[in-house]
Amino acid sequence: MDIKDHIRGIPDFPKPGILFYDISTLLAHADAWAVAMGRLAREVRRYHPDVLAGIESRGFLVAAPLALKLGCGFVMLRKKGKLPGKTISHDYALEYGTDTIEIQEGAVAPGAKVVILDDLLATGGTMTAGVELLRKVGADVTGAAALIELAFLPGRKRLSEAGVPVTSLVSYDE
Repeated sequence: MDIKDHIRGIPDFPKPGILFYDISTLLAHADAWAVAMGRLAREVRRYHPDVLAGIESRGFLVAAPLALKLGCGFVMLRKKGKLPGKTISHDYALEYGTDTIEIQEGAVAPGAKVVILDDLLATGGTMTAGVELLRKVGADVTGAAALIELAFLPGRKRLSEAGVPVTSLVSYDE
């Protein structure tokens, strides 16, 4: 099965000139979603994770069911102010300005092997910030994964420079 057949491209969203890769059509197709999760599980399993970390918000849709399939824990990496209780934050640069990503204090045990996941890897800014945050709390980030990779953008390179191997199911070259 070609997973790309179940991902819809929406031109000019969220702004003109952007082609948005919509995974809602993949999520709505039970067989395609099961195949995608099976393939991603096979790839992520080789990183021997204790915990999967999903990036807000579509990364939750990937990481949570995958954690169940692999028999490991799941934690959320969220934007500032979205998690209850004490949190640990990491500020990072965006193309225009800065943003903050947080994790709940104690969500990941020091030394735990963690794979970070999102639906799409583009420039790698948020995923790299997630790696830095996870390392700040003592995690051993053994890998990163996404359903979709925009290979013409520097996401894979940024994560490789951070010492994190990357897996993606489908790749777009333009």
